Amino acid sequence: MSEPKSNATQRSTGQNEGEGNRTAARKFNKQAREFAKSGKVDAAAEKAKEALQGPEREELKEAEAKGREQAREQDPAVVRDYTKPEK
Repeated sequence: MSEPKSNATQRSTGQNEGEGNRTAARKFNKQAREFAKSGKVDAAAEKAKEALQGPEREELKEAEAKGREQAREQDPAVVRDYTKPEK
């Protein structure tokens, strides 16, 4: 019998950090800072803009809607109108 696969969301130490995972937050923040410093942000933003204006648009809108289904509530400050081109 083979070993059970480890849960990808479980920490290697097996400790429960309670609500909010500080270790994961630190890792995410570090990677976000490194990406911002890498100089690749503008290229990634342009690629995303092209995807929203291209054939992937409908698929991306469906993915966003599916993600919103899981949200507890909608942020009233967020308004997206995909019919208008961005400046």
